[in-house]
Amino acid sequence: MTAPTHQTIDLGHIRLQALTWGPDDGPLALCLHGFPDSAWTWRHLGPVLADAGYRVVAPFTRGYAPSEIPVDRDYHVEALMYDALALHHALGGGDDAVLIGHDWGALTAHGVGFHAGTPFRAMVAMAVPPVPALRRAARGRGRVRIFARQALMSWYMVFNQLPLVAELSIRRLIPLLWRRWSPRGAIDELRPDVENALAAVPGREHASAVLGYYRATLRSPRPGRRYEHLAGEWLQAPRVPTLYLHGSDDGCMQARFVDTVREVLPPDGRAVVVAGAGHFAHLDRHDEVAALITDFLGPV
Repeated sequence: MTAPTHQTIDLGHIRLQALTWGPDDGPLALCLHGFPDSAWTWRHLGPVLADAGYRVVAPFTRGYAPSEIPVDRDYHVEALMYDALALHHALGGGDDAVLIGHDWGALTAHGVGFHAGTPFRAMVAMAVPPVPALRRAARGRGRVRIFARQALMSWYMVFNQLPLVAELSIRRLIPLLWRRWSPRGAIDELRPDVENALAAVPGREHASAVLGYYRATLRSPRPGRRYEHLAGEWLQAPRVPTLYLHGSDDGCMQARFVDTVREVLPPDGRAVVVAGAGHFAHLDRHDEVAALITDFLGPV
């Protein structure tokens, strides 16, 4: 496994730390992590994309250490989209850039993929479907059973709303979610990922930032003024070529939503269920997922 280099990226409104792989002159592949995770989640995919010729940049997203906590404390998806677009600009990305996102990073990618004038030619999203796919599932057969089960799986989203309690519990919550969401299961095998995720929330301030993603989404419908031109775009389906991947054994989000994902992707999009993988398919089945992504993106 090729070790990454570390880069500080000053976006003006926030400084982000990132892991990077690959040649400086390669097309940009921006990789966005989710919860409870960190930029180290791309440690398998990053070197593969670098070998294919991409310049891979995987930031620790806003509020995740060692990146800064934003001054405005805004964690709406529109703020994450703004950061992704700003990263493309700051890194000198071209029209050959690609965006890859998992979990919150997937929601960000869906929104950026819908945004008019998006600078990314293609997207890869994992583990969280576009919102229109969920809406279609809510109108389909078996919807009561599907969403009743999903409500049970999503209990942590309600727990994350609890002030102070969630902050004080996050160092126990993170290992619990990794064990439940990954078929690898055994804590010894998951330990590096859990430790990387815990390192991104070293104290209460960072814990509040990470939990802020959930609190912003459920408590406040409007992002701050800086991001308001992007309002609601993450609730749409991407319009650029998109590969959607979902683990068959995902303990966080049901793989059965993939059926409706196929209905909302553009004609040149694909949706694939990765057999034997959980919520972190890019880690659980990293060779298979890397092959799917490089095949979809095509040669540099």
